[in-house]
Formats: sequence, structure tokens, C-alpha cells
Amino acid sequence: MTLQTSIECVLFDLDGTLIDTAPDFIKVVNKLLAEQQKPPIDSELIYQTVSDGARALVKLAFQIEEDAKEFATLNQRLLDLYQEQIEITESLLYPGLNQLLEQLEENSIPWGIVTNKPELYASALLNKLTLNERCGVLVCPDHVENRKPHPEPILLACEKLNCETDKTVYIGDHLRDIQAAKNADVIAIAAAYGYLNSSSKVEEWYADFIVQQSDQIKPLLNILTFA
Repeated sequence: MTLQTSIECVLFDLDGTLIDTAPDFIKVVNKLLAEQQKPPIDSELIYQTVSDGARALVKLAFQIEEDAKEFATLNQRLLDLYQEQIEITESLLYPGLNQLLEQLEENSIPWGIVTNKPELYASALLNKLTLNERCGVLVCPDHVENRKPHPEPILLACEKLNCETDKTVYIGDHLRDIQAAKNADVIAIAAAYGYLNSSSKVEEWYADFIVQQSDQIKPLLNILTFA
């Protein structure tokens, strides 16, 4: 099916935007708590924190700060458990996004991922979901000096895909994603269906567009036509 868009490149954040990874993190956070003889915590709290990364999940689960003597050990254990969980991942593309990726591919519009997730875990997850060969570019913190909200990761993705920034969109579910997109001068789309916490006010992020559901991305791309 033809996409009626002028967009030359579509870039996604990973967790909470392209892929729903929360089920894996809910499993590993509560597994770590069980190892420490602590009760599980509310899945919704984990869901709201996934986009902030592993360190934020450790802080949430154990109510400690990064200067606590046990923090580094707990953080590494969480990462190890997550790496094991990827082998039996319950993560899935959000509704409608596989069809969107297929249509981008059919129309020779490259797509890629720009994430703050380390390459070790991002690459393993994409491999498990058979997305690694379809993904035109994967930019992780390992590949840049500055992570989002700095524009460097998005600009690197555009460079590797040979796409102009003014015809590129970046979709993300966190304020830093929109800031990175704005800093890189690409079109910023806020994924309001992602891992937003209770204090998030998407309308105050100043994204160019907001999508409430993942299946709204394709219709939005089709109205992005330029002279």
C-alpha cells in the first residue's frame, strides 16, 4: 500500500514507542525484589518508569538513591535478569506498527531506532523479534558521545540513512525524545500511548504532533506532504 507522504525517514524511540517492553521489566523488577525478600510492587508504577531506564527502576523498587551502597549491585543484577528475560521476551510491537513498518519498507522509506537503551540489550531484543535486519539504523548511547536529549543520536541516524532532517520524523514517549527531535530540527511526534508517568503533560512538551494511539502514526504520516 502506498504511503502518501513527503517524509523520507521515520525514526522511533524503542521502549514505549516502537515496542511495548514493559511486560519484561515487570517480570525482572519483581524477580529482583523477590531475590531480596521484598514484596512485588504495582505493575503500573513499573510501566510508568520503564522509559527512564534501569537506574530509575532500581530507585523505584527499592526506594533508594544512586549513592546508596547497594545501588550498583542491584542495578547490575537487574540488567543481568533483563538480559536473561530477553531470551523469553514478552515484548511486542505496538498495535499497527508492524503494518506501518511493512508499508515503509514497500515504499522504500527507511526506518530506524534512536534509543538510550545500551546496544547489548537493544540489539538482542531486535534480534529476538526479528527486526534487526529490517531496521535501517540502530543508534544507542554506545555509538555517540551525547545521549538524548542532545541531537547527536538523531543526527547520526539521519546521516547513516542519508536523509534530510526536515523530512525526517522522530517519535518518542518521553520529554527528552521531543527535546532531542527539536534540537536535531526534525519533526517531533509525541507518543502519548507510551510509558508516561502520572505527572507527564504531553501537551507541554511542544511536540509538532501528538498521537494517542500507535495506529494513528500512519494517518499522520500521510498528511505530512510538502510542496
